Amino acid sequence: MLNKVANFFNKTGFTWFVPFVRLAAGEDPRQQFRDMLLMIGVPVLAFVAFLALWNVLAAGVQTSLGAIPGPLEVFSEAKGLVTEHQRERQKALAFYERQEKRNAATLAEDPTAEVHIRSWTGKPTYLDQIVTSLFTVFTGFAIGTLVAVPLGILCGLSKTFQVAINPLIQIFRPVSPLAWLPIVTLVVSAVYVSSDPMFEKSFIVSAVTVTLCSLWPTLINTALGVASIDKDLLNVSRVLRLSWWTKVTKIVLPSSLELIFTGLRLSLGVGWMVLIAAEMLAQNPGLGKFVWDEFQNGSSQSLGRIMVAVFTIGFVGFLLDRIMNTLQQLVSFGQPAH
Repeated sequence: MLNKVANFFNKTGFTWFVPFVRLAAGEDPRQQFRDMLLMIGVPVLAFVAFLALWNVLAAGVQTSLGAIPGPLEVFSEAKGLVTEHQRERQKALAFYERQEKRNAATLAEDPTAEVHIRSWTGKPTYLDQIVTSLFTVFTGFAIGTLVAVPLGILCGLSKTFQVAINPLIQIFRPVSPLAWLPIVTLVVSAVYVSSDPMFEKSFIVSAVTVTLCSLWPTLINTALGVASIDKDLLNVSRVLRLSWWTKVTKIVLPSSLELIFTGLRLSLGVGWMVLIAAEMLAQNPGLGKFVWDEFQNGSSQSLGRIMVAVFTIGFVGFLLDRIMNTLQQLVSFGQPAH
């Protein structure tokens, strides 16, 4: 039972919790305290040292917007952004309550009257922009996965197809999102024409740019995983005369799943980095636009807010990587995924 619990925390990335489980089970306390110190104490001390160094050096760097804010100033700006979100939510709630009272009064006077509820049009808050960025990156990531995995399978199964598509992969893989963005913007503006669009053009541009820049790790790792399948398994599929679809779903995908997830993990990380630049230029209302707007604003709070966004981007990227790492561990059949 203890080993199962420890393996669960290892697979989910919470390895720092394992010593607590072993200590509760009565294992050598001295060894468990050493492990706690190594897994928790050392990183905490390193982070405290980083904060202290940041606090000392920040005051000595003067910019056109003032001194670089220290940890306390950045924390204060973070609390201010949360407070702004709560204040905006209260305004939205009051807005809908007023409409409901007005509509109720109208219906009381004339039950056949038509009433409408207008949507709140206040500016998105910082937390709203985080949600927008997450939705955008997962949309681009999902589209990229749907393109990359089938192409990777074809590359792994067919040497001819791999030779044919490899030059295109090598040409387009290093292209920066800043180069893709103008092309994507022009194409989307020409193709995505609607009087009542389901999604904003800025969202489509950002999501497609994420797709174009993030699909390559998944494609390459999928092709590598499929090409590395034991040839005996493929020979068995020929002997059994399995259909192409059955061979792919029953043999190819399960055998290459670990490397596919490695590619997915890398692609999601690339997509998250690309997204910020895409949102800055496409003006999609996410974290990238928040950073750009604060830079353009140039107020005394701008530097602190930009640094809040930097830490948010890093923390969210870390969480996304942990989630993908956990999924990779779950499909790796006990092999450690790093």
